[in-house]
Amino acid sequence: MNKDKRRIILTRLRDNNPKPETELNFSSPFELLVAVTLSAQATDVSVNKATDKLFPVANTPEAIYALGEEGLKTYIKTIGLYNSKATNVIKACKMLVDLHGSKVPENREALEALPGVGRKTANVVLNTAFGWPTIAVDTHIFRVSNRTKLAMGKNVDQVEAKLLKVIPSEFKVDVHHWLILHGRYTCVARKPRCGSCIIEDLCEYSPLKKT
Repeated sequence: MNKDKRRIILTRLRDNNPKPETELNFSSPFELLVAVTLSAQATDVSVNKATDKLFPVANTPEAIYALGEEGLKTYIKTIGLYNSKATNVIKACKMLVDLHGSKVPENREALEALPGVGRKTANVVLNTAFGWPTIAVDTHIFRVSNRTKLAMGKNVDQVEAKLLKVIPSEFKVDVHHWLILHGRYTCVARKPRCGSCIIEDLCEYSPLKKT
């Protein structure tokens, strides 16, 4: 895909949603960190249902650590992989208290050192909580980037590297959200809703081509 077409796509996505936001409910960097950690292999809707009950009771590293693993599980047991997630969140809370003054560090290496926090989660926190121009490539972004040919790659790391290379700086902070939402609601996995797509005429998805 050439840079002119890419810019038009990004401009349309921006015009359609000038101030995109995550669909996870949070009110602090720590709440976001917990929510994103819980969202692995789970829907934002399911995570929000759990954290809407959890955060009014405990929304600091100290408070969640005080719940203990079993206490935390009572709030997140409706989320997939809740046992391992509870273990990771409790351990992460302990590290935040002991090493970071109970604050979420604005530092990739420190974030990725927390249990349950990989590159994707760190990217989301750095982008959404701190405004970094990072791009967290999940299944939606991977699919949209390859399907449209916006940025192609065989794995999420390749797609992330390509997006960081080809996305103009003015779009980088928000492109993560645009692509996730586009993949979640329009460019869905099984049968993309091409007829309602605002970038259909620019998309290079092969079934749309006559040649």
